Amino acid sequence: MDHDLDAHRLSPVRARYLAGARTALELLAARELAERWHDASVLEEFGVADLAGHLALSGVLLVEVLLDAPDPQSPEPITAGQYFAGFEGLDDVDAPLNIAVRERSHAVAVHGREHVLAEATQTLDRLADRLVDEPPRRQVASRGLPITLDEFLRTRCVELAVHVEDLELSVGLGPGLSAADPVPDLPDDVVADAVDVLVSAALTRHGAAAVLRALSRRERDTVQALRVL
Repeated sequence: MDHDLDAHRLSPVRARYLAGARTALELLAARELAERWHDASVLEEFGVADLAGHLALSGVLLVEVLLDAPDPQSPEPITAGQYFAGFEGLDDVDAPLNIAVRERSHAVAVHGREHVLAEATQTLDRLADRLVDEPPRRQVASRGLPITLDEFLRTRCVELAVHVEDLELSVGLGPGLSAADPVPDLPDDVVADAVDVLVSAALTRHGAAAVLRALSRRERDTVQALRVL
């Protein structure tokens, strides 16, 4: 596939998502990940294998699963910020939501690193074609909530940006940890879009005044307004 040609036929959001997902696949292919597959990760209650499974599932596999389901065609789809604003209880590792995430991630990881990499690679190859053809107003239903495909892909940029760093740190890669990091940095526009989504979620959850306070007067930030995930 000619990625440069397809980039001209994709919306900017779809192009950003594919670039971020390809970086995630390079991390899943890294030798360092294979060597530490059975180690603990930097996240509590998450091993490296399950964190890799989560990155593959949330960053790539889930997109195809939702696209294979019917378009909800809602007159009022939610935004990416509203999607994350609806999560609650994430600070508790034993919360039902976190337990469910770990269980789904383990179900992917249990098949082994090579299988996870192969499945994610094949899925992303299909998505690269599919995202060119999906209509601009296409919606998917995630957690039972309608959201446009492009807004959902912005939520996937958040997942990719957050968990690529988690996984890199878990296997000794990333800034200051490896002189020969085989994984390129995520594109700046992917990270910037992830930040924009999370700030939007913070605004939805706490309001503009609380977010302003968190950004400019941390000593008055009593609600940790910028802590979304």
